[in-house]
Amino acid sequence: MLKEIIVNEDEYESRAALLENKVLSELFIERKGERYILGNIYKGKVTSVLPGMQAAFVDIGLARNAFLHVSDIAHHLEEYDEFEVNNDNNDNEETKASTRKQGEHKKSEQPSIRDLLKKGQEILVQIDKEPMDTKGPRVTAYITLPGRYLVYMPTVDHIGVSRKIENEAERQRLKEIMERLRPNKGHGFIVRTAAEGKGEEEFKADIKFLAEHWEQINKRSLNASAPCLIHEDLGLIFKVIRDVFTQEVSQFIVDSKDGYDRILAFLDSLLPALKSKVKLYDKDEPIFEAYSIEKQIKKALRQKIWLKSGGHIVINQTEALVSIDVNTGKYVGKENADDTILKTNMEATGEIARQIRLRDMGGIIIIDFIDMDKEDHKTKVLKSMEDALKRDRSRTNILQITELGLVEMTRQRTKPSLTSMLCRPCPYCQGDGVVLSEDSTSISILRDIKMIGRKFNEKHIKVMASSPVAFSLMEEFNHKIKELETRLRMTIDIEEDLDLHIEDYRVISMRDQRELSLSDNISERT
Repeated sequence: MLKEIIVNEDEYESRAALLENKVLSELFIERKGERYILGNIYKGKVTSVLPGMQAAFVDIGLARNAFLHVSDIAHHLEEYDEFEVNNDNNDNEETKASTRKQGEHKKSEQPSIRDLLKKGQEILVQIDKEPMDTKGPRVTAYITLPGRYLVYMPTVDHIGVSRKIENEAERQRLKEIMERLRPNKGHGFIVRTAAEGKGEEEFKADIKFLAEHWEQINKRSLNASAPCLIHEDLGLIFKVIRDVFTQEVSQFIVDSKDGYDRILAFLDSLLPALKSKVKLYDKDEPIFEAYSIEKQIKKALRQKIWLKSGGHIVINQTEALVSIDVNTGKYVGKENADDTILKTNMEATGEIARQIRLRDMGGIIIIDFIDMDKEDHKTKVLKSMEDALKRDRSRTNILQITELGLVEMTRQRTKPSLTSMLCRPCPYCQGDGVVLSEDSTSISILRDIKMIGRKFNEKHIKVMASSPVAFSLMEEFNHKIKELETRLRMTIDIEEDLDLHIEDYRVISMRDQRELSLSDNISERT
């Protein structure tokens, strides 16, 4: 697979795009003046302890206090499960079930939050999830410092290997190397996916750098007063270099000369072997236009995504979950219906996995594939989905297809999605996605006029409505207006107001210019 990293830097924001076979798979954005805090380490002060929630709120110096759950203080390893290597190397369902039961048992043994924290206590925490909507950041007391090949865990005695390294012999080799090399048995390491095939020399350099880095953080923490920032994680471009830029990437192209120089200087000390892959883009055409990235970003914000076969997927994001619906669309197939459905579902798995990564959607995700009757077809689709998700660096968990034909999965959520980052709720519909039709609003107006005729002794009124509704009243409902005028012995004028929302209207008395109100017909938008 051809992998390329394209970087655009200007006075507004820094953007990095990961292309796989020329198709946009991941997008990273950092706006100037809006630095993200994921991975930052703070010395905070506990402001409140909530035993009923087994959680505490910590003042880390930001606008909103951070949320700290007891599971992020007590030293259990459930969150590192995706890195663990079982000694017996069994990955069957029985072993997984046993692991789940052990995890549940550990959770039940968690101490009370009151035994661990007190109001006013100072504590070193790391941002685990960015602030989202009205929620403050979530933090953890488990400090993790990522390097190129390793993640250093100074508060956990554990050696883990990324599950994305599937070869058991390689996993065991990497774990044995780390058991030999780690300088302090009380500290832990996670071997990252990029470490596959690497040897002791690469690990020694990472261990030395990360251990010294932690020592500096510790010293700053001891001398600092809470709340304060102790360590700021790398900027976006350098995070991309650390986490995404591997030997598999054919080229790393950047359009800023200053950025190009800084990247080369950074690689000099960290990854000199990759310097030859970095190239400066100096053409007049904007780099994201030249690589068709801008068009793909716009497509990623759409609700409907077309598949090459003519089928399509529809993505709906809500506060609680993401739903993805697969449809055959224009594709009718050439053989029987079962094969048509299978082909559409199989094609959809790759696009769904890409869209999940690109849009950075997290939490609960429900996928409604087209109903399949054959069990082997269901198995193929599920396997294809699992394979497609292997390229995702965020932690995912996918379940079996339900009796209703739904696939349930979860994906680690650490920061706002692409849509919430680039978009805001529609100011017209307030994010509902729908508004009342002209006919519905017109009928509401007619009913209000009838009520006004009963309640007020008005002989002449004026209805002010949006242009589409005013047109509907004067054309489609004109005969109804005339009927009301006759029945109520009232003159009814219709006037358009360009500033009114399609669902809003006003009824004015022409006798004293008073607004006649029966109920709250003016929406919350006003």
